[in-house]
Amino acid sequence: MNPLQSAVDRKLKSLPVRVALILPDGGRLGPPDEQVTFTVKDAKALAHVASGDVGILGQDYVEGRVDIDGAMHDVMRAAAASLPGSPVEAARGGWLTDIVKRVMSVWRHSIERDARQIEFHYDLSDDFYALWLDPRRVYSCAYYRTPDMGLAQAQEAKLDHICRKLRLNAGERFLDVGAGWGGLLLWAAEHYGVDATGITLSRNQHAHVNRLIEEKGLSGRVRMELRDYRTLDSAQPFDKIASVGMFEHVGRAQLVNYFAKLNGLLRPGGLVLNHGITAAGVRNSELGNGMGEFIERYIFPGGELTHVSRVLEAMTNGSLEAVDVENLRPHYARTLWAWSDALEARMDEARQVLTGEQGERSLRAYRLYLAGCAMGFEHGWLELHQILAQPPATGRSDELDDPADLAYPWRRDYIYAESDAQIEPAEQSYIVRKA
Repeated sequence: MNPLQSAVDRKLKSLPVRVALILPDGGRLGPPDEQVTFTVKDAKALAHVASGDVGILGQDYVEGRVDIDGAMHDVMRAAAASLPGSPVEAARGGWLTDIVKRVMSVWRHSIERDARQIEFHYDLSDDFYALWLDPRRVYSCAYYRTPDMGLAQAQEAKLDHICRKLRLNAGERFLDVGAGWGGLLLWAAEHYGVDATGITLSRNQHAHVNRLIEEKGLSGRVRMELRDYRTLDSAQPFDKIASVGMFEHVGRAQLVNYFAKLNGLLRPGGLVLNHGITAAGVRNSELGNGMGEFIERYIFPGGELTHVSRVLEAMTNGSLEAVDVENLRPHYARTLWAWSDALEARMDEARQVLTGEQGERSLRAYRLYLAGCAMGFEHGWLELHQILAQPPATGRSDELDDPADLAYPWRRDYIYAESDAQIEPAEQSYIVRKA
């Protein structure tokens, strides 16, 4: 056994999961009764196992240099334990790194480049996403209002949670920025009677939602447009705006302009809700140990994370006042595990949808991405914040309990149904772990 193999063997013995490793020459390291097996076809991958660079090892898997057999829950337990430290700290940069990343962020987020990046991810295959998303294809963090909810119920609860926070009323003009497959757009129209406009850069999503609008007979009241948010006209402002899973694609350097644009699209007294993934660290726009590079290369090119404190700063500089902030981190861990488990259960169907060499690479990437992100939210390396905001007060109203130029009430009661208040904190167990 050479020094590198000895280092790998020590690493395997330290893991909480029984992991065996098959070497390129057929040799074997690790226990005989393994839960997870890594078959290494390229000796270079051994160094990535020894160092704990799980993101780079993930690239080895996607490119076929390593095969992985075992339940993804076990794979992720082993991956988390093999890290040399927190991936948040590993990605932390100094002030110079921060400046360089901000300069790069400006360059990476033109209208044309953003359109290509969105197409790369969301137009992979509608049939593929339909295998593991809920029937509404809501591709964002669910809200497990009660612990016994399944994914589909929790996604509907999330859609309603957003509508309640925005205090949607019949006849209001509602804008959904980055409307995806139309879950929130259609829910708001059907359950709250709003006049709804959605925008997307994905041609697949645009076509899918317009089919649904026609099938549901909503053509006069709901519309889905293929356009960039920067091209929206502020001449006819909206009463309420939602941005769900969108601002991660905007770029840190563009955040102030983004929120200023939303403010410009909002009537006085309106509300905007921003729902998106945030960084756990103040100075990291991605995770370290190769994890950020993996997501950039295979999943979300151009995606950038920002700490919630900097999101709030950008909102303020964009002339929006944050009035309610909620961290749904454990809800996203459970959502991602639900997606991961659904994909694992339908792998044969997924291979029929994503065919050929490139299809196999995409499938491998998504297996690691979904389970890896679930692990990241469980460990607190990533967060998910909903931020409700409004234009700043003008001071024009003398009605203290109902200011005429503001839409947000003094108490939070209006967001929650009576059944929510009856759930004691001790009864809530949102993270689903499998042995």
